[in-house]
Amino acid sequence: MTGGLALAGREKLGDMGPDEFRDALGLVADWVARYRERVRDMPVLAQVKPGEMRSALPAHVPRAGDRVEQWLEDLDRIVMPAVTHWNHPGFMAYFGITGSAPGILGELVSAALNVNGMLWKTCPALCELEEVVLRWLAGALGLPESWFGMLTDTASTSTLVALTAAREMAGLDVREEGLAGHPPLVMYCSQEAHSSVEKAAIVLGIGRKGVRRIVVDEAYRMDPAELESAIVEDVASGRKPFAVVATVGTTSVTAVDPVGDVAQVCRKHGVWLHVDAAYAGSAAMAPEFRWALAGCELADSLVTNPHKWLFTQIDCSALYTSRPDAFRRALTLVPEYLKTEASGVTDLMDYSFQLGRRFRAIKLWFVLRYFGSDGIAARIREHVRLAGLFAAWVDEHPSLERLAPVPFSVVCFRVHPPGVDGEGELDQLNARVLDQVNRQGRVFLSHTKLRGKFVLRLAVGNLATAEADVEAALDEVCAAAGIAGRAR
Repeated sequence: MTGGLALAGREKLGDMGPDEFRDALGLVADWVARYRERVRDMPVLAQVKPGEMRSALPAHVPRAGDRVEQWLEDLDRIVMPAVTHWNHPGFMAYFGITGSAPGILGELVSAALNVNGMLWKTCPALCELEEVVLRWLAGALGLPESWFGMLTDTASTSTLVALTAAREMAGLDVREEGLAGHPPLVMYCSQEAHSSVEKAAIVLGIGRKGVRRIVVDEAYRMDPAELESAIVEDVASGRKPFAVVATVGTTSVTAVDPVGDVAQVCRKHGVWLHVDAAYAGSAAMAPEFRWALAGCELADSLVTNPHKWLFTQIDCSALYTSRPDAFRRALTLVPEYLKTEASGVTDLMDYSFQLGRRFRAIKLWFVLRYFGSDGIAARIREHVRLAGLFAAWVDEHPSLERLAPVPFSVVCFRVHPPGVDGEGELDQLNARVLDQVNRQGRVFLSHTKLRGKFVLRLAVGNLATAEADVEAALDEVCAAAGIAGRAR
C-alpha cells in the first residue's frame, strides 16, 4: 500500500491522485465483495431505532479530510446496522430489486464517466446506447421493437411523463393555457392500481377526485365493462376522459388486467392507454409468460422496471411509447442555451420534464450481456417455481390460508387457525406475526389488504434466494403464530 491514502498532499488543489485513487478503489472493491459474501449473515431488516444512526454521526462537516480506511470503518460501525438489505436472500417484501454483480460494474463505469445526456451532443454514447438497449429489451419481452424508449428513474416518473403526454393529446391546449376554463379531466385505473397513478394526477392538476378506480373481478383484474360505463357516464356529465392506466402485475397480488379488452374501450372512446408493467413485464423474458403482455402492443405507452425483476440496480425504469410525437408535443422546450446544430438525432430532454440524465443504459447493457435473455428467463422461472412451492405449502397447511392467485412470484396469505373467524381478530393476529417475523432478521415480509383483510405478502425476486430461504419463511411464520410447522 502506498502512502496515497494518508492525508499528505491534501493541501494541494485538485482531485485524488491516480495512485491514491487506485488504492482507494481497491479498498472499496474489497469492501463490496466482502459485503456480498456476508450479506446472508446479516439481519435482513435494519434493527435500529429512529434517529439512532443520525445521532452517531458528527454534527458538522470535517474541516480537514480523513482517510478512506476511516470512511469504511464508519460505514461498518455506523451505517451498516441501519441498512435494510435488499440484496439479502431473505428479502421477500415488496418487489425485490437484486443488485447483480454486472449491474454494480455498470454503475461504477457510469459514475466514473459522470456524463449528462440531456442532448445528443452532450453525450452521443448515452443517447444511442439507451436507444439500442431498449430496443434489445423490447424484442426480448415480445414488445414492438419499433417503439420509442427512454430510461427514467422509477415507474412513478415514467407514469407521470406518459400521463403528461396523454393530457396534451386531450385537445385542450393545457400546455399553453393551463387547466383553467376547461372541463374537468378524468382518468381511470383499477382498484388495485399503484398509488403512483393518483400521485401523477395530483402533480398534473387533475386531483385525486379526477381518478376513477374501476372495480375488479374475483382475480383482482380491471372490469372492462365497468370501465366503459364509467367513461360514458363521465362524458354525459360534462367531464373529459383522457387516460386509462392498466396494470400488468398489480402491487398487492400481481394481477394482470385484460389489456386487450381495455385497449378496445380506449380506442372506441379516443382515450390514451398507459400500461404499468413495472413488475410483471420482466416475466415476459420467459416465453411461457408472454401472455402477461398480450394486448400491450395496442397501448400508447408502457413502463417496465429492470430494477425490479431484471437484476439491475435501482434506479432504472424503461418507458416505451408508440406515440413519441405526443411526448415531444407535450414536453419539448428549447431555450437558446440548449440549441445545437446537430440534425437527425434524438435529444432526450424533449420527451420528459427531466433535463439531467444519468447514463443508466450501461448497467442494463452489462446485465443483459452477462446473463443473456435465456439466463434471465431461467432465473425468473426459478423464482416463480419457489413462489408456487410456498403457495402449495400454504394450501396444505390447516392453519394457513391463501387469498389470491399466484401468477408470478408473489404469494398473498394469512394465518387462519381453525375456529378463529373474526376478521378483526385475524387482522391483529397477522399483524403480530408479521412484526415478530421481521424482528427475527432472517426473512423480511410485507403486508397488504385485500377486500379489507390484513394479508401477509411474500415476494421472491432475489438472485440468491433458494428453496431453503422460502422454507425458512414458512417456518418463521408458523413459529411466530404458534402453530405447527410444515410436515416434512
